[in-house]
Order: sequence, then structure tokens, then C-alpha cells
Amino acid sequence: MPNPAKSNSPLAQLFKEPGAAVALKKGELVTVVYIGQTQHAHFFDLGRMGTGIIYGLELMNAYEALKALKPGDSILAKITDVENDEGYVELSINETSKHKAWQEVQEMQDRGEPIKVKIMGANTGGLIAPIRDLKAFLPVSQLAPDHYPRVTDGDRVKILDELKKFVGMEMTVKIIDFNPRTAKLIVSERGVLDENTKESLAKYATGQTVKVIVSGVADFGAFVKFAEDPAVEGLIHISEIDHRLIEDPREAVTIGDTLDAQIVEIKEGRISLSLKALKENPWDSVGARYAENQTVEGTVHRFNQLGAVVKLDADFQGLIRAAEFGGIDEMQKALSVGAAGTFVIEAIKPAEKRIMLKLPAQ
Repeated sequence: MPNPAKSNSPLAQLFKEPGAAVALKKGELVTVVYIGQTQHAHFFDLGRMGTGIIYGLELMNAYEALKALKPGDSILAKITDVENDEGYVELSINETSKHKAWQEVQEMQDRGEPIKVKIMGANTGGLIAPIRDLKAFLPVSQLAPDHYPRVTDGDRVKILDELKKFVGMEMTVKIIDFNPRTAKLIVSERGVLDENTKESLAKYATGQTVKVIVSGVADFGAFVKFAEDPAVEGLIHISEIDHRLIEDPREAVTIGDTLDAQIVEIKEGRISLSLKALKENPWDSVGARYAENQTVEGTVHRFNQLGAVVKLDADFQGLIRAAEFGGIDEMQKALSVGAAGTFVIEAIKPAEKRIMLKLPAQ
């Protein structure tokens, strides 16, 4: 590699003599001043600590950033060698640009600063956007309710198709988690609340009953808008829909339904509601209707990994294990969804909201 300090070119006069690098540590970040370049290297002034150089692979990696520099420009660099064979301090700016970006991310999170990002990609888990040349991930669960992909059957391909519609769109997000070591940067759109929304939320309290309209249904629950203030949205988790076990919220609610719900939590700008809190808990009086060893009539509602769920009445379901039939295949030969049958109550477990069934003795 040519040594400009040993040549007679005008550029050589700008360089300090090699060997001047003192009081430096490998891995240290320093601010350097750009001097100029030769065909194979770029040089930087470190003041009394010597002259820095970027060449070889580091030069290739930092090509775009170096191309924009003018003599006299300052830049943050990382020391990779305090003094090479020619006496220069070897530098890298490829890593320092990322280091600076992570520092800015930390500052933005500390300030709780909303950031405008442009969506550049999508996958089934969420959206991808750049922040300071870093790749940020916006999970589906952190999308604003209006942007949540409300696919009725939970099909992942359809969800991805909905998410792809946001590519190229600007969104306002907040940083909620990051880790430079693993290059993790997570942002949330749902966490950004304007002052109007905050004022609206201040009107509501835990335990209050409100009228809501179902605006979307997902596998984990139902999204609702407040009837008196549609700008306020909340979530009814699947576990809060009914006292009976529900495997799919679509069994109980439909988009457009108007319902009474109770606010169970207001936290970080999100409202959680419950339908079952306003309903009488039938399990408190299950003993008045059913008893162990009682013979009952029921209709097969669905199959699951354990066996068959049998609907006994509007409030109660029972479970009969596949083992009663010798296995799931044999069970499905003997029973079918919608078919009525006679069963015997083996056990009633109110705390677990479960009634176990068995076949009548032959």
C-alpha cells in the first residue's frame, strides 16, 4: 500500500509523521477529522494522537459513507489497531455508524418519542421498517386496532396479504424494546396515543359498564368500538366472552353486534373489557341442575385432542374422552358433530368449569 507520508505529493504534506499514535486503546471510539485520500486509502487527523487510516476490507465496507466526506469533516471512528506497521492508527467506521444509530434509538426510547417510519416489508408476524439504517419490527399485536388484519378464519396467507397492503405507507410508532447485541428493535403503533385519545380515556374507569360495537374478531378475542365514542377502542379477550369454554370467539360474537360490556382494565392507553362479568355465573349453581352419575342427553359440538365436547344445554358443555371409545378414530366412527347421544356424568368440577362424561354402562 502506498505511504503518502513518504511521497512528495501535496497530500503528503497534510499528514503527521507515522508513529505518533499514543494513549489510544483498541476498540475505543474517537472523533477524527477527514484529511483526504489516495487510490487505496483514506486518512484522518487524530490531533496529537497521530494519523488514522482506513484501507483494504474496511475501505470497501465503508465506501458509501466515505464517498460523502469532504476534507475537514468530523466523523466517529473505532480504533482497530493503535499502530500498524507503517505507524498509522487503523480505523473502522462501518461499526461506529451502527453504534451511533443504537445510541439514537436509546435516546428516542428514553424520550418516549413517536417516530414516523415508512413500511418496507411484511411477514406473517408483522411489518418491517428502517430506523436510522436499522431494521425495526412492528409485530401484528402492536398494530393500531384500525390496522389489525381482521381475517375471519385466521388464515396466515390472508393475514400476510392484508399486511402487505401497508408496504410503502407511513406509520407513527414508539420504540418499546431493543438489543444492539442481537440487533433486535421492536416498535409499537398501538402504543402511540394522541392527546384526544388520552382525554377520551380519562372519562372511563374500571368496573364501568359501556355499550360497545364489535368491529373485528380474531382468534384471541373481539375488537370493539365504544358506541358513544367510536374513537375509543378496546379488546374483549376470548377468556372474557363467556363463562363456558370458548375455542373460537366467532362462536359467540359477530362484527356489527352491539353489546353491553364491563371495563376490567385501563392500562397504557389500552382498554380491556368483559362480557361474562355482566352475566350470572352458571357454575355457581351447577349442582342444582346436574349431579355425578346422572344420565343426560347431549349433542356433540366438536372434537378436540382429548375427545368430544358435548353440549348439554345453553350454559353447560361436557367432555367425553376418546379413551371411552378406544381412541379418537373409533370415537369419530361412533359420534359425529351435531349427533345426539346419551351420556353419564362422571365428575363435576366447578372450579375448572368442567363436566366429565362417560358412556352408559352396557
